[in-house]
Amino acid sequence: MRDLGVGFGYLLKGQRWVGRHGKQYGFGLLPGLITLVLYAAALVTLAIWGEDFVAWATPFADDWSSPWLGLFRGFLTAVLFALGLLLAVLTFTAVTLLIGQPFYENLSEKVDEDVSPDGTAPESGLPFWRELWISARDSLRVLVRAGLWGLLLFALGFLPFVGQTVVPVIGFFVTGFFLTEELAAVALQRRGVDLRARLALLRSRKTLVWGFGTPLGLAFLVPFVAVFLMPGAVAGATLLARDLLGEETAQEDPDPDQDLRVTS
Repeated sequence: MRDLGVGFGYLLKGQRWVGRHGKQYGFGLLPGLITLVLYAAALVTLAIWGEDFVAWATPFADDWSSPWLGLFRGFLTAVLFALGLLLAVLTFTAVTLLIGQPFYENLSEKVDEDVSPDGTAPESGLPFWRELWISARDSLRVLVRAGLWGLLLFALGFLPFVGQTVVPVIGFFVTGFFLTEELAAVALQRRGVDLRARLALLRSRKTLVWGFGTPLGLAFLVPFVAVFLMPGAVAGATLLARDLLGEETAQEDPDPDQDLRVTS
């Protein structure tokens, strides 16, 4: 259980790191703002046209009497919007990381240089287009996995009592796991760790991953919060990746309130 606290600690350290590096934080906000605008437009469109789409998709219910027609289509419209919102939460990080690949790659390297005893950061040695392709491909694979989990949990949500208590808790932990995978992938991909190895690495220390990703996933449910936390989340995930790989990190100052020591 100690790993839960360690994982949460990396989340806080990441936010403190970008707080001390304002330029990196400013650049790191841009991808999140772009993604937020795109997702907001999509959700507004879904809210406006969702009812019409449901009506088009259920012609067999046109002759149903009131109030059953309204209740049926109203329920389906609510389900459609809920699925859209769930998909937005699950995919926001992946899309933001894809849009902001060069920004977050640079930020992660700066964190590595800052906390590495020798002041260096691992490099993949791959051209940018190749890194972007690998990132997009792996993100799609992760999204498929997350989407399957989302559909399963959504279906289980209709079970009496369990669906309203146990399932949401499991959902937060699943979301936290996949959020951490996407964020840590920035640093791990640069080290040549492929998707299968990343997933195995994260599963080997689930409590550490949950301690980092689950509170972050809860925070991401608050509108606009994800945009402002993303740079620090990438920084924290880089520190977490170093821990998972057993890499040496510069020691922190004795005072727990101090930030990570800057190394030369």
